[in-house]
Amino acid sequence: MIRVILERLGQAVLVLLAVSAVSFAMFRFVGDPVATLSRENATVQEKAELRVALGLDRPILVQYGAFLSRTLRGEWGISYRNQQPVTKLLADRLPATLELVLVATLLSLFVGIPLGVVCALRPDGVAARLIQAISLIGISTPTFVTGIVLILVFAVSLGWLPSFGRGQTVDLGWWTTGLLTASGLKALVLPAITLALYQLTLIMRLVRSELIDVLSTDYIRFAKARGLPARYIHYRLALRNALMPVITVTGLQIGSLIAFAIVTETVFQWPGMGLLFIQAVSFADIPVMAAYLLFVGLIFVVINSVVDVLYAVVDPRLRVRAG
Repeated sequence: MIRVILERLGQAVLVLLAVSAVSFAMFRFVGDPVATLSRENATVQEKAELRVALGLDRPILVQYGAFLSRTLRGEWGISYRNQQPVTKLLADRLPATLELVLVATLLSLFVGIPLGVVCALRPDGVAARLIQAISLIGISTPTFVTGIVLILVFAVSLGWLPSFGRGQTVDLGWWTTGLLTASGLKALVLPAITLALYQLTLIMRLVRSELIDVLSTDYIRFAKARGLPARYIHYRLALRNALMPVITVTGLQIGSLIAFAIVTETVFQWPGMGLLFIQAVSFADIPVMAAYLLFVGLIFVVINSVVDVLYAVVDPRLRVRAG
């Protein structure tokens, strides 16, 4: 068991080093910070002094070492666009993104699992066929198209929900939330549905596939032969085992939702980290771009490492192989 954990930690460190190298490369190949920060009529001497102040005159390996050192201390420099510490900018935008991802994840679970059960228990029914047809459309439609259609219908035509922004928020110490206000909840509906649609469809199809496989196993046949109630067989025996891979996929998808919330936050002007990243790209704000990449990479590594370790805890066969 200890060996499994150490192996996963070693892999996590290597992945983070690779992500840090990609992030550092942005400093070299995505625009020139000196040209961005210098005034329009700056002299050659002023630009040279700024280059020295930023440490860009030093060898690449020395710059990379300094970059790693600052990253380990949680210091990602100053944003070129906002002239604020990048750490503060990410901390200010993090609550909005996490709330959006949390609501989207819960929505996909509470809607996707029941729809998957319906499709598995009555695969040839009209409802199952209709759900699968709609899900095929949902999974094939780009996120930005879904968001724009929702805005046109529910914000522009019907006027029920706001089309952009986060609404009124409440400060809870360093955390700001819109879940405690009516306008905040209304503003969350459309972006949460847009972000959850792909994961909802994935969970629905996964539940359907897993539940159909479980219902064909021997112990389910044995339970039916004993005369156990159908509700008990379907929801206590079959569904419980079918949800194990769903939980795993959901955990891994949380990192994807955080990473790919960029499109949703841009469409709805949601003030999260994704919108901050898009603004940084348009301004060549390299410190923000690098910090965002590192943060998302860290989330993926942590979630994957935890899932791998939990596999080793739950499944004894993995511990035997590791030994």
